[in-house]
Amino acid sequence: MTSLNATSDSVSTIDADALILGYDGDVTTHPQLPEDVRATIATAAGMLEPSAKVGSTVVLPGIDVSATRVVIVGIGDGSEGDLRIAAGAASRACGKRPSSVVVALPASDDVAASAVAEGALMGAYTFHDYKSDDALASYEGADWHIAGASDAALKRASILAAAVTGTRDLVNTPPLDMFPASVAEAAQGYAQQFPVDVEVWDVERLAQEGFGGILGVGMGSSRLPRLVRIEWNPADAKSSVALVGKGITFDTGGISLKPPKGMETMKSDMSGAAAVLHIVLAAARAELPVKVTGWLCLAENMPSATAQRPSDVIRIYGGKTVEVMNTDAEGRLVMADGLARAIEEDPDVVLDIATLTGAQGVALGSRTSGVMGDDEVRAAVVAAADSVDEAFWPMPLPEYLRESLDSKVADLRNIGDPMGGMLSAGVFLKEFVGDTPWAHLDIARPAFNESSPWGFTPSGATGASVRTMFRFLETRAGL
Repeated sequence: MTSLNATSDSVSTIDADALILGYDGDVTTHPQLPEDVRATIATAAGMLEPSAKVGSTVVLPGIDVSATRVVIVGIGDGSEGDLRIAAGAASRACGKRPSSVVVALPASDDVAASAVAEGALMGAYTFHDYKSDDALASYEGADWHIAGASDAALKRASILAAAVTGTRDLVNTPPLDMFPASVAEAAQGYAQQFPVDVEVWDVERLAQEGFGGILGVGMGSSRLPRLVRIEWNPADAKSSVALVGKGITFDTGGISLKPPKGMETMKSDMSGAAAVLHIVLAAARAELPVKVTGWLCLAENMPSATAQRPSDVIRIYGGKTVEVMNTDAEGRLVMADGLARAIEEDPDVVLDIATLTGAQGVALGSRTSGVMGDDEVRAAVVAAADSVDEAFWPMPLPEYLRESLDSKVADLRNIGDPMGGMLSAGVFLKEFVGDTPWAHLDIARPAFNESSPWGFTPSGATGASVRTMFRFLETRAGL
């Protein structure tokens, strides 16, 4: 099992598969790296023309050190964000299946040291559950030795990295094995390990209590929908936060069928629910004095003889009716149920996290998520994102878009003006939060990296929004 350890030893004397050192125009001086060793490594590295560009790496054989290899990584200005990215990139250059890695980047305080450890663990992530290579399948990770870090910094990094990688694991699992009931079972399993309460709505209870959005989206699949409530409720809670996550375990588009290419990454359509689950677990592990309730809105959107049709009218939890104009605009239907139910418990603030619209990627690209909602809550989310160097951009909810959601036969319809589709989806969700302070996070493209790995971000599921939301909760706790 992967372990994270602080070390005060001279990093040149630790037996390891790799020693990671920073480069800012010269091999960065580290108090645990002797000057003569640093000079030798700097001379050898110079022959390979290393770059200070963040995440740029060169690899040397172990020279005057006990490690088998030395990874020199560019650290840019050495900011917290640069160190996190550098540690992640360097961890991927440590060779296949290392058993021990020493990280000696110039972290000036606990915040920076935590960023280094986070980056190293997130960058080392691999998903190999379905590989037939026995050696790969049995690999459980390395022992990471972080120079100059405190136990507190490493504890926080371990909690965050576990939340991010746990989210990635759920999303990367093929939809054959990851469907609404299996997500619910995973949540129940976590409740045996952590001090959280889990409650599951099966299809009969969903029908009984009127969750028409989740039922409508999931009615075309043989694998029936679920709603999961997971709660961390400490005695000293200073605030209450509800998180609602979109959990479409696979999205074909339903009767409004996507083209084949558009389905290739649709196991990622549950990224919001996966993130919410692991954010709540992280709050519990960190013992944050904030009540956090997560709502996982789970369905598989499939075409069949029982699937909902364009022009059907469904009744969302609480009574509002929606005319379904496009069955591929399904995420907002399950989220409407979740939001309407979440606000019944009077949280201080509610946030929803969803891979909601392709329009998000058109507007903001593949690495920047959009955040909409009440000005104060939206600003708090952006501030939390900025503090952990995760890209979120504040977006408006123009009032004029509400008219495009008007229906002739229902309270509203599920698609509006195609120009500004991310915004009209947010306007739709706003209808279900009442007066509760609220923000909507659209992570559609950042949740799944379809290109090559970069920094601490692998190909495939990324764990987008997890670090931002954890920081948001810390702020609510006064930390």
